[in-house]
Parts: sequence; structure tokens; C-alpha cells
Amino acid sequence: MDIERSISALNNPMRRRILEWLKDRSNFPPALPGHEDLEGVCVAYIQEKAKLSQSTISNYMGLLKQAGFVKAERHGQWTFYRRDEENIQAFLTAVKDELLKM
Repeated sequence: MDIERSISALNNPMRRRILEWLKDRSNFPPALPGHEDLEGVCVAYIQEKAKLSQSTISNYMGLLKQAGFVKAERHGQWTFYRRDEENIQAFLTAVKDELLKM
């Protein structure tokens, strides 16, 4: 766990908001036809909700992925993102351990 990279990824209100949105699939429109059985949210829906450019969202999602907060799955031309709850918990534990170290 690279705590510095993770903290850096969270050092942006929109990236934190995206993580919050991804916690509940109902924050986004219904899944694309043929993709209803997939976990995650299409990057186009994230971009639409954030009202940011495609390149900005791609950069943001890349940072969140590198930090281990999201997983990406490619299906055709679309990338679907979902939270990585296990890594999020590992990050929280690592920060807690570091801050409470005696």
C-alpha cells in the first residue's frame, strides 16, 4: 500500500465525490443495453455526472485506479469502474496504523 499515492489521489474533491457516487449504483442511469449484468459504472456515466471532459475523467479514474481505490473492467469500447472495497479498507487501516503508531 503506497499511502502517499493514495492520499494524493484523494487530494481532490471531485475524485472523492466519484468514490462516494460509486458506492451506490443508483447514483447513475441504468446500465447500457447488454451490460446489465456487469458490476460497475460506465466511465461515460461518471463523466456525465461530474460534468468534466473525457480526458479529465480518464486522468481522475487512472489516479484512483493506481491508488487502488477502483477496479476497471473493459467491455468493448467502454470501461466500467467499481470501488475496490478491500483496498479502500486496507488504506484506512494503514493510515490508522501509521497515525496511531507508538
